[in-house]
This record gives sequence, structure tokens and C-alpha cells, in this order.
Amino acid sequence: MTITLEKEKTVLNTFIAELRDHDIQKDSMRFRRNLERAGEIMAYELSRKLNYVQRQVETPLGMAEMWLPEEKIVIVSILRAGVPFHQGFLNFFDRAESGFVSAYRKYGKDGAFKVKVEYISCSDLTDKTLILVDPMLATGTSLVLTYNALVEHNGQPKTTHVAAIVASEEGVEYTRRHMPKNTTVWCGAVDQELTVKSYIVPGIGDAGDLAFGEKL
Repeated sequence: MTITLEKEKTVLNTFIAELRDHDIQKDSMRFRRNLERAGEIMAYELSRKLNYVQRQVETPLGMAEMWLPEEKIVIVSILRAGVPFHQGFLNFFDRAESGFVSAYRKYGKDGAFKVKVEYISCSDLTDKTLILVDPMLATGTSLVLTYNALVEHNGQPKTTHVAAIVASEEGVEYTRRHMPKNTTVWCGAVDQELTVKSYIVPGIGDAGDLAFGEKL
């Protein structure tokens, strides 16, 4: 299942517009905060698809029946652009566990690249709900390789959610083909074009550089 949130008229579109805006991007603190706010809104929308159980909560004056989520959640982000986005999800799923993956594009002399997964820090995923968060879903290769590495080292999740602020149509399709059937892909916006270097157009640009400064 793929859910594109830009089709709904919500304040999320304001934050995505500011993330795209070349002039507003110059303020890295605001850029990071917009990544975080987008994560908060997407976490709320995603929460509506979780499983809930009814529990009693004792108040100073009596007992209240409440519907509360029953799933054990692990939020995993791909370094480094995913960190503020991850925090947005963690602000809402504050009892979730967290994981971090280092994945990057290794370019050859011909301009082609392979995605390398170098580092994983994550708890056991067995029978838990995995939320994989990355602001940009370009080709989908990094995301699928990250998922496969997580399953190999940390166990098979019960269900998986993928969250991206901006995705390409190609990346969404690749993810749908290569991820398990119990995966839901959440996108803030979906753009049509990828450049020859696999950057999304119009996209945002390099989210990691915009959030934390240019890398060598």
C-alpha cells in the first residue's frame, strides 16, 4: 500500500513547501525543524493504521476506558538526513525503540554508484512494527538494502512502514516490488523525475547537506 499525504489539504504541505524553497533552505535550523515537524505529522497519520486495545486508566476520580496502541515499535533512520525526521516520529512514539543505519552511495569513475551499508545499530525486530524513515526516497535501492541488512542481523518484523517526505515515482515502484507485502509506504509528496545521478526533481536537494552542512 502507498499513501501520499500531499493529496490531503493539511499543514504538512506548508512544511514540504518550505523544505523545497531555495531561500528558506538557507536557514539550516529551520530546515531541520521542518524535517522534524513533517515527521510528527506523518507519525500521527501512521498511528491511525496501528492496532489498538482497550485498557483502563485510573484517574484521581475514577477509571477511564482508553484505546491504546498495542504494537512494539522500532523507528530506524538512515544517517544522516534521517536524524531530524526520526526525531519527529520519536516525539509522538515516545516509547518506541530506535535504530540507525549508515548507508551511502559509492560512485565509480563512470558516475555509476553502488549503495553500501556500513553500520547498523538496532534492537531485535522480531515480531515488532518497523518504521523506516528517510526524508528522500529516490531510487529505493538504499532503503531496500537497509531493510535486508536489518532483517539479516536483527530479525523479521511483523509489519513494516516506510516514511519519506519526498519520493520519486520510480523509487516508490521499486520499493513496492522489493519490500514484503505487509509494507506500507508513506510519502509526503511524489515527484515524477529522477536525474541521471538519481536526484529527485524538483525534489529538495541534498537533505543531509541542507540540515548539517556540506560533506567532503
